[in-house]
Amino acid sequence: QVQLVESGGGLVQAGGSLRLSCAVSTSIFSLNTMGWYRQAPGKERELVATITRGGSTDYGDSVKGRFTISADISKKAVYLQMNSLKPSDTAVYYCNVDLYGSPHWGQGTQVTVSS
Repeated sequence: QVQLVESGGGLVQAGGSLRLSCAVSTSIFSLNTMGWYRQAPGKERELVATITRGGSTDYGDSVKGRFTISADISKKAVYLQMNSLKPSDTAVYYCNVDLYGSPHWGQGTQVTVSS
């Protein structure tokens, strides 16, 4: 079983920045893919960004050029640097990892961007 604990969410004004962190209870070498998803009220959960064990990244169209995903193997952590935030980025952000084909989710952290 993999435990994921997100942190770093909060309230920020439009144009500001936040950095989300996800602490992973297992070695990142065991994981195929790590990522961040988000869910706004009344909307489906959507991809924000993913990173593979090899370092390849992928981003949702709405965050390309503004958000950056990274992973620190020694700290067993995944990060999401969010810049130029918009009110439309308001959502609960979830950390997700794939362990041998089985997805695991964190409890989520709220990000609210005020206009």
